[in-house]
Amino acid sequence: MVAPEQNDRADQPDGGLLAKQERGDNAPALSVSELSGALKRTVEGTFAHVRVRGEISGWKRAASGHCYFTLKDENSCLDAVLWRGQAGRLAFQPEDGAEVVATGKITTYPGRSKYQISVASMELAGEGALMALLDRRRKALAAEGLFAPERKRELPYFPRVIGVITSPTGAVIRDILHRLEDRCPTHVLVWPVPVQGEAAAPAIAAAIRGMAALTGDGPLPRPDLMIVARGGGSIEDLWAFNEEVVVRAAADCTIPLISAVGHETDTTLIDHAADKRAPTPTAAAEMAVPVRRELVNYVGELGFRAGKALGRGLDRSAERLGHVAARLPSPLQLIDQREQRVDDLGDRLSRALGARAQRAHGDLAAVAGRLDRRLIDQKIHRGEERLAGLWRLAQLAHPDKPLSRGYARITDGDGRTLTRAADAREAARLSLHFADGQVHAVPEGSEGAGSAPRKTAPVARKPRKSYRTANQPGLFDAPGDSGDE
Repeated sequence: MVAPEQNDRADQPDGGLLAKQERGDNAPALSVSELSGALKRTVEGTFAHVRVRGEISGWKRAASGHCYFTLKDENSCLDAVLWRGQAGRLAFQPEDGAEVVATGKITTYPGRSKYQISVASMELAGEGALMALLDRRRKALAAEGLFAPERKRELPYFPRVIGVITSPTGAVIRDILHRLEDRCPTHVLVWPVPVQGEAAAPAIAAAIRGMAALTGDGPLPRPDLMIVARGGGSIEDLWAFNEEVVVRAAADCTIPLISAVGHETDTTLIDHAADKRAPTPTAAAEMAVPVRRELVNYVGELGFRAGKALGRGLDRSAERLGHVAARLPSPLQLIDQREQRVDDLGDRLSRALGARAQRAHGDLAAVAGRLDRRLIDQKIHRGEERLAGLWRLAQLAHPDKPLSRGYARITDGDGRTLTRAADAREAARLSLHFADGQVHAVPEGSEGAGSAPRKTAPVARKPRKSYRTANQPGLFDAPGDSGDE
């Protein structure tokens, strides 16, 4: 059996393949865009303002500044978008796991056939959710070591410049300045910031980093100590000091930092990252500087104790000096002893010299008795004979000795003795030395060779002085000579 519809299609000329729209049809075909637009208008018109409570999941901030995440509960999930303008006005930093209440409108995204909530504002879902978020953030930052005790530094005992980061119009700055004035006046550098609201956290973080970046070379001095302060309030009022950007700036600060946020029972995450936590801003000022009056009294006491200690030391030194001086002999006694010693040595010296002279005289007498005059004469005679022989050898070796036998000695103009004919021909002038004088000559072939040589008069010799007596032969005379030349 054939179905009725099939029979109807069989009766159609195109076999039922083409869509047809008959007259009076109240359901015309819509395009996808038309249907998506109709759905969008319907959804946005029906859910133009909604408040949704759920847990944040998949939080992501795009480069454009828009934030995308999902709100979920036990059974369902809802996509959400937070535009850049609304994201900058949030009072807290959203993160996964935080339970929030989002206010906005439901809208559709035709490009993906999905719906989402466009968030206009968002708050934490009650104080319990806020505390849960705070606890998760505290554990995460502690796991990174930002709260480790070994990171904390000691505060300077007497800071010359103190930097204070707080609101310039609140009572906190007046309390700090007043307390510092009472205890120990010092130079204070104030960096004004908002301490509550959406802009507080980035401003506080920027102030901490900016004050730590001061070098002291410019118009502003570099603080030796820093105080971040705020008065008391609810957890929502103090939430800026729980933001991660503030905590990291405090942990990275290179200047010792005191956190003075809230009252004694208030605790924020910056308290864990700071080097010291003060229960109140006034207590921070007390912690920063000592009491000037107490410091002056303490210095005076130290001076007094030092003077007493110095006096006791001088007294002990004088006492020891007295004991030592009492055991020392007087200078006169020392001099008298030395004088007596000198006198004793003088007497002993004179006696010793006399005894020594007597012994030397006796030794000389004993030696003189053993001396023989003939031995002395023989030694003198042998010495004279050796000396005479040496003198004769010296006379025979003298270069002028052969001149008496007809020889001549030739020298050049410089007085050098010439032994070769070639040297004589090369000389400009020659001197011929004879026994009775010298004659100058010019070699043949040189300038002036035709002139007659000039004869010089003989040089008279000076007789040698004799030291012998008339009857005593000379030391160099041969035996039998009279000693006269």
